Amino acid sequence: MTVTKTVGSSGQISLGKEYAGRLVLIDELEPGVWVVKLGRFVPDSEQWLAKDSVQQEIAGAINWAKDHPPAATDLDALEQELNARERP
Repeated sequence: MTVTKTVGSSGQISLGKEYAGRLVLIDELEPGVWVVKLGRFVPDSEQWLAKDSVQQEIAGAINWAKDHPPAATDLDALEQELNARERP
């Protein structure tokens, strides 16, 4: 679909109400040539989460959690065990 839009005096183009509040990525291929993509984008501070190695670690942690459901812990017994490990 091709649509002709007019850039307003404030430099804005309306894409339509169905896109209101959505994030778009605008690639300028060359002056006056833009590609607009609708999507979700990862903030710079969270880019590390998208790395393959981190995704593998997260998947491993999720699988471990599925295989090891939460259980009650006897804190007194745990304290004794940890104290015993500290002694040479």
